[in-house]
Amino acid sequence: MRQLDNIVLVSLSAALVAALAGCSGSEGQAQAATPPPSTHALNPQLIAQGKEIFRFDTFGDERQWTDQLRMHEVVQNLTPVQALGVGLKVDVDAVPPEVLASADLNSAATTVALLKLNAVVGVKATVNDENVITSLGVTCALCHSTVDDSARDGIGHRLDGWPNRDLDPGAIIALSPAVPDAAKEVYNSWGPGMYDPRFNIDGKSTPLVLPPAYGLQHIKNETYTGEAPISYWNAYVAITQMGGVGVFVDPRLGINIQRTPDIVTPKLPALRAYQLSLNTPPPPPNSYDVAAAQRGKPLFAQNCQGCHVGATGTDNNGGKLHAPAETGMDGAYAARTTTKAYRTTPLRGLQHHPPYFHDGSAESLEDVVAHYNDVRQLGLTPAQRADIVEYLKTL
Repeated sequence: MRQLDNIVLVSLSAALVAALAGCSGSEGQAQAATPPPSTHALNPQLIAQGKEIFRFDTFGDERQWTDQLRMHEVVQNLTPVQALGVGLKVDVDAVPPEVLASADLNSAATTVALLKLNAVVGVKATVNDENVITSLGVTCALCHSTVDDSARDGIGHRLDGWPNRDLDPGAIIALSPAVPDAAKEVYNSWGPGMYDPRFNIDGKSTPLVLPPAYGLQHIKNETYTGEAPISYWNAYVAITQMGGVGVFVDPRLGINIQRTPDIVTPKLPALRAYQLSLNTPPPPPNSYDVAAAQRGKPLFAQNCQGCHVGATGTDNNGGKLHAPAETGMDGAYAARTTTKAYRTTPLRGLQHHPPYFHDGSAESLEDVVAHYNDVRQLGLTPAQRADIVEYLKTL
């Protein structure tokens, strides 16, 4: 596995959900300090720079996706229908309407044309005059953006920070002719919306749900296990997963990657600024029962706000973590991390990103409430559980 030198791609997720570099916190060493969130949020120029980085910067990861994985050869023969089938998205604003109207979605030539227009969300390619893809890389937007399907399924206006739960990162990686059969079997086992950001580090597989990268403004630690601030995780993903050219060192995880010149670290402040600017989307109109949600709000406060604290919806802003057994979570992923525990996940835009929990084990909000009713022995009636679900839909 390690001979493939970090064959992985994300989040995020997320913006990559947020996750990339120089630690100024508890998990590992940082390569560069970043300004406080308030500074980022108030700097429109920095946010604009971060938007370009989030959407279009590969951090030089073509060395992995082209030179090692040879994904440019795979994509050269991939039709738009096949690409949409593994969850890739097309930015309708990057394609002239007349071109989109006449496009043959069953032709690989159309895929190449879309790449030339920079219209495939999260994928950057260089195409020569003979319409041959000569290099290919990925960006943060691959996992942590989607589209609104306004033109058709998978084709629409960008929604930055929304997790692409249709994306099947494992199946995409498994298309590479450079990946051994045993690894392909693991990658293909993850399924859409799932990704393991440590598989290439420790060889184990406990994939996570791609998380949203919006609503992070007041969140201290982004990862499911609360290991460090957004900057750290951004660096981790950009360098150890995407394969970007940069420096990432964390002796606790046995990671010491020194790719120079470091082109990742200088871009982290702007990337983080843009991530912090992405607001939580409101619930869809008429998507919940108002009266039931009003009944559910005090029930939520009584039964859930011991952990889902304040406006952020997490007690992790105070540094608290929870042992897997405390909340009935599978502990396999936590055991692979430095904290060995899980943070309370902030509640933001819940209706927009099922399934739930770090491993996607709850398919619906009804499943979430039922889980905690059992594990925490809350004694809620079916009607009370239903009211809490309606309240959760408002967040």
